[in-house]
Amino acid sequence: MRVGGPAPSSPTDRPPEIVEADRLEVGYGGRPVWQDASFKVRRGELVAVIGPNGAGKTTLFRLLLGLHPSLAGSLTVFGSAPRRGNPQIGYVPQRHTIDFETHVRCFDLVRLGFSGHRWGFPLSTRREIDAAWGALEAVGGAELADRPLSALSGGELQRVFLAEALVGDPGLLLLDEPLSNLDLRRARRLVALVNEIVRARGVTALLVAHDINPLIPYLDQVLYVANGQVASGPPMEVLTSERLTRLYGVPVEVLRDSRGNLVIVGGEDHVEGELVGGEDHHEGEAAGGTFSRGTGK
Repeated sequence: MRVGGPAPSSPTDRPPEIVEADRLEVGYGGRPVWQDASFKVRRGELVAVIGPNGAGKTTLFRLLLGLHPSLAGSLTVFGSAPRRGNPQIGYVPQRHTIDFETHVRCFDLVRLGFSGHRWGFPLSTRREIDAAWGALEAVGGAELADRPLSALSGGELQRVFLAEALVGDPGLLLLDEPLSNLDLRRARRLVALVNEIVRARGVTALLVAHDINPLIPYLDQVLYVANGQVASGPPMEVLTSERLTRLYGVPVEVLRDSRGNLVIVGGEDHVEGELVGGEDHHEGEAAGGTFSRGTGK
């Protein structure tokens, strides 16, 4: 999903700090969800956003998309305050609002991510067509172009949604739970694809995940949201017993199984073989998507 109209720019035109938060506090109805968060996300980084249910992971995306104000502190995206319809952001929501009865072709969905036109508008320009083909090719989905969305597997759908987000050449990708309905093999393939795009294009990606294990080999940074706080840094610095014990305020143990997978014991939840995450309570407009340009329509 392309957040705004196309405004391509080269990676060298973009600031090294794509996202910067300083003592940020967010909440609903004046009640904080998390507070005193300071972190930076730099150009070309792949960052996992993880934490228990309701901790405020999707809330972070709502802030970055300009859909929700902060209570205190500061947040900048590309050096400016967040705003709705920022063309430099590509967004894949948790759930797409798709009527499978319409038999929408994959190519048409990706093209609309570039143009923002609704159905029935004039024929595509050459620029739109080239951009749509380029985005599908970038995700290895050119062979899916003429297939209806209703005929795709979960992994194929995620590739098409990623192409839709990429079609306008964004500098920042926000991927909200893209692995949630995929088996482990397909999840690893999608993570490897996202990593390839991040490295090849110099784009920054924030990915909300329920299971961090498929991501660990590729991550530059983790934002761990829990207990009203945000811990940030390289995975091996954040995902430690000592750091998470401080974050939760109760004893937490980080273990590795025989395959190197992380298991978190303690904190607010414990799920065998994975870090706890999932949907946040306050999803609002950041949880859905449409075929039209812009967000919150």
